[in-house]
Amino acid sequence: MSTTAAARKPGKQASRAGAAAGPGKRRRKADSAGDRKKSKGGGKMNEEISSDSESESLAPKKIEEEEEEEELEETVQEKKLRLAKLYLEQLRQQEEEKAEAREFEEDQVAGRLKEDVLEQRGRLQKSVAKEIQAPAPDDIRVLRGHQLSITCLVITPDDLAIFSAAKDCTIIKWSVESGQKLHVIPRIKKGTEGQPPGHCSHILCMAISSDGKYLASGDCSKLILIWEAESCRHLYTFTGHRDAVSGLAFRRGTHQLYSTSHDRSVKVWNVAENSYVETLFGHQDAVAALDALSRECCVTAGGRDGTVRVWKIPEESQLVFYGHQGSIDCVHLINEEHMVSGADDGSVALWGLSKKRPLVLHREAHGLQGMPGLEQPFWVSSVAALLNTDLVATGSHNNCVRLWQCGEGFRRLDPLFDIPLVGFINSLKFSSTGDFLVAGVGQEHRLGRWWRIKEARNSICIIPLRRVARPPASSS
Repeated sequence: MSTTAAARKPGKQASRAGAAAGPGKRRRKADSAGDRKKSKGGGKMNEEISSDSESESLAPKKIEEEEEEEELEETVQEKKLRLAKLYLEQLRQQEEEKAEAREFEEDQVAGRLKEDVLEQRGRLQKSVAKEIQAPAPDDIRVLRGHQLSITCLVITPDDLAIFSAAKDCTIIKWSVESGQKLHVIPRIKKGTEGQPPGHCSHILCMAISSDGKYLASGDCSKLILIWEAESCRHLYTFTGHRDAVSGLAFRRGTHQLYSTSHDRSVKVWNVAENSYVETLFGHQDAVAALDALSRECCVTAGGRDGTVRVWKIPEESQLVFYGHQGSIDCVHLINEEHMVSGADDGSVALWGLSKKRPLVLHREAHGLQGMPGLEQPFWVSSVAALLNTDLVATGSHNNCVRLWQCGEGFRRLDPLFDIPLVGFINSLKFSSTGDFLVAGVGQEHRLGRWWRIKEARNSICIIPLRRVARPPASSS
């Protein structure tokens, strides 16, 4: 019996060993079955001593066990297939992102090319006017330094400095950021030798080259003085006009200078070579203003002859435009094909080079003045336009600067808002970015002394133009 028992014992041990060497899955099932029996047997005891934290801790263990079972069940081939699918999905997402980036870049390039083409054709009109917010009066910075009325001003291409000139024969260079004077070119006495270069009569106009290198100023003594804009050092003096120099403009991208005068002529100069080029005639009265852009042509306001003229320099020809009833005192190019002008009959006109009559003529643009029955329109003494956009500004002496929006195709001119300024607005200039507008204010009109506004202050006003975000387009 002992031998038989001994023989049975190894068999039992072998069977136990075989059971132990079986798959882990079977063991876990047996263990879980045993756990269930134990829980059934001692359910009441467990109910008495169990807590919420213990029951919660059992849940993650069960999840972990299930995950382990799934991992054990996944074969090598299945894992390779899953990883391959994941890799292909990542590649697909990367390709989609690259395609979106390429499409965005292509849209941007196409947009820039379209803008370049429209700009070259002179038809670019960016819509910015509706984004401009009316500034608070306290936001307007006032710079005072001239003794008499401001007649003209220019802003450097980098928008960091302003040059202003006045009837006191001085030129002041201002810092836009600090509002401090950077340099003053003083008045000189006529006929006195040994003086530094300067003006001895009213300065009526100024221009700065598009690279910011040269500054030109013209006065009532028939002289054009050329300065180095950075240092305000005098370089040359151009003579040749037979009356007051009333308009100056550099051709953009060059050092070619156009000038006009009360002698009814337009002259062309090469500043870099300190040379005179040619003279053009055509106006029947004193010319009041001049402007130019990139093309080899310029536009002039003919004063009392009632015409705006576009001069084609290479062909030595001119286009003549009619529309105002009074003296045309100011003109400014919006782009290469469109311009805006103002006259002392109170009207503002928008022009296209393809049409000899105004596209839009806004009469009484700044309202009426005078006794009932004897009303007269406020003169338009200055105009400005933000290049290649739909934003225009006009100035008068009705205590405000008025901003306008040009409609699509320049066939409308709608007022936006008024900016309160007391005095004659003799000059207006937008910064190149459109972030601010500069106004030259005086007690008297730029071209004469018909009357005086005593409460006005001769000053430079920097008007911030903040933009509001456009509302998002509603999805249909």
